[in-house]
Amino acid sequence: MKLNCAIVDDEPLALNLMESYVKRTEFLTLVGKYSSAVQAMKELPEKHVDLLFLDIQMPELSGLEYSKMVDSRTRIIFTTAFEQYAIDGYKVNALDYLLKPIAYVDFLQAANKAVQWFELLQKPQEEIDSIFVKSEYKLVQIELKNILYVEGLKDYVKIYEEGMSKPVLSLMSMKAMEELLPSSRFMRVHRSYIVQKEKIRIVDRGRIVFDKTYIPISDSYKQAFQDYLDKRSG
Repeated sequence: MKLNCAIVDDEPLALNLMESYVKRTEFLTLVGKYSSAVQAMKELPEKHVDLLFLDIQMPELSGLEYSKMVDSRTRIIFTTAFEQYAIDGYKVNALDYLLKPIAYVDFLQAANKAVQWFELLQKPQEEIDSIFVKSEYKLVQIELKNILYVEGLKDYVKIYEEGMSKPVLSLMSMKAMEELLPSSRFMRVHRSYIVQKEKIRIVDRGRIVFDKTYIPISDSYKQAFQDYLDKRSG
């Protein structure tokens, strides 16, 4: 798989370094490099960009501000000299975060994550057997067969797996998680809960029971859940 990428950085040395890294990486094709977010904002919309290497601290328009204007299909890898921007980077759904000075091995690792992300998107949902979620500044692969249920908590989700004492915590919305999981296997039963259908063993007085956890089924999802049960009942 080849990815079209662009670089935005107001430091000429950093811009040239990132360009040299892209040219060393066979699966990346450079379609643009820009010395400011303002310049990128004018020229990038005309190009198909899969991956954007974006500096955060820039005059006029910061990378964080610009990232909110970028096409939603474009994945972003932030580059910066300041570690305190990491949390902000993940709030705008960045794929990764590279701290300057950037070594090629770190660049390549982040670029490989991007390839994995796009390869996953190309698969039909029914064929997906795992997903990648961001947790504690890392991309974590989770096997779908292990997921019991997902709980939403404001800006975060908790992913509960069989045999694991602690859930995986990820900064993402329930809507994004619902879109990531194949609907053939997972069902939204509440504003705050998504369950894996095949893992349901007990339904007690309108609640799904996983060990000691009781998951409510809200009125808006009750009919769809009942239809599912009816299809599986004798």
